[in-house]
Amino acid sequence: MIRTRKASRREIFGWCMFDFANQAYTLLIITVVFGDLYTRVIVGDAPDYRLGNLLWSLALCISYAMVVVSAPLLGAVMDHAQAKKRMLLASYLVTVASTAMLYLVSPGYVWLGFALIVISNTAYSAGESFIASFLPFLGDSHEMGKISGLGWALGYAGGLVSAGFVLLFLGEVSAENFERMRWVGPFAAAFFLLAAIPTFLWVREPRVGHHRRLDAAVLHGAYARLLATLRSVSQFPDLGRLFMSILFAMAGVYVIVAFSFIYGAQVIGWSEATRNLMFIVVQITALLGALLFGALQGRLGGRLTYSLTLVLWIAAILAIYFVGELTAGLNRQLGIELKVEEVFLFAGLLSGLSLGSSQSVGRALVGMFAPEQRAAELFGFWGLFSKLAAIFGIFGVGLLQWLFGLQGAVLFCILLFALALLPLAAIDEARGIAAAQRADAPAP
Repeated sequence: MIRTRKASRREIFGWCMFDFANQAYTLLIITVVFGDLYTRVIVGDAPDYRLGNLLWSLALCISYAMVVVSAPLLGAVMDHAQAKKRMLLASYLVTVASTAMLYLVSPGYVWLGFALIVISNTAYSAGESFIASFLPFLGDSHEMGKISGLGWALGYAGGLVSAGFVLLFLGEVSAENFERMRWVGPFAAAFFLLAAIPTFLWVREPRVGHHRRLDAAVLHGAYARLLATLRSVSQFPDLGRLFMSILFAMAGVYVIVAFSFIYGAQVIGWSEATRNLMFIVVQITALLGALLFGALQGRLGGRLTYSLTLVLWIAAILAIYFVGELTAGLNRQLGIELKVEEVFLFAGLLSGLSLGSSQSVGRALVGMFAPEQRAAELFGFWGLFSKLAAIFGIFGVGLLQWLFGLQGAVLFCILLFALALLPLAAIDEARGIAAAQRADAPAP
């Protein structure tokens, strides 16, 4: 039996708009602007910024650890108490409020910035799992790749709009320009606040569980559900293998998201124009990658499509690490004078294609393998493995760059993506879908 319940186009669009809205936080706060601002201006331990990089890694890791310990239980609460929209709303409001407060973080206010990143990124990361738990209710199993890809693509469009505005009108990240750049937090908060409104207007609460008040009794019932799921884990072997692959793959992805623009500033030494162009390249290629591989998933299957995205990531990391040698080789062979920062844009192109596709396809596979009655709970485990990966990857790279510098630490990502390929060999996609359908079938 294949899942046949479909959402309306308006509901699917409303769901995708949350991806559109929350990319303002990912791009402006974690990847492009505030991470660079925090390490180079707020902490400002020039010339190598090792303390700033380490504190940034630690703040992200603490926030991800909080998601790791809470996500499955919160997912069980959502399924048990029919509370997906209520909890999504709570995470969204906390993210918006704490992001707006980043305006208060001035140079030297290291621990205020640290605390606000921990709070905002914890709420944002929990919201990622919450919104993903709606995916199994939006379409058939074979359509989830396309729907997930559409969400990711719209997300990168949101990132392009929001971060493009900031980069063009707020200027460069520098101590001299701090009074303008400090507005990046309020802008990201306002964008998220307004753009996510269609999600709460048009996405319906799935009819899973019974509407209950969120109190101690609900928490107890959710805990019982969580224990039951853990006892039945052997019924979903393919989902378990997928989670192991996601653990390693997302470790690499979070390293790139957290450090790519810091790498460009500190290792490549790029100009402001190249930084802005890199942002545009990554956003457009990530958008195209999400759409392209979402469509391919319907043709090639999720397992093979996901494997291809991981191979693409390995090629991107090699291009990042060897960009100097690649530049010298091109100049020698073609008799031209390219700059390293210009060739680095090619690495950004590969990274963008990998970024949009791997996350979209991985999320869709979880939706295909997750029983509808436990969708939020199992997407909570998706959040657990994703954020555990972030802790492992980001803190590992943070320590490696402390010892060897940021360039050498990037090679760690190749190992992570290679390890992510190994569990995929034993996954049977049809078996994983069938296991989810058996779990949803009424008892005889």
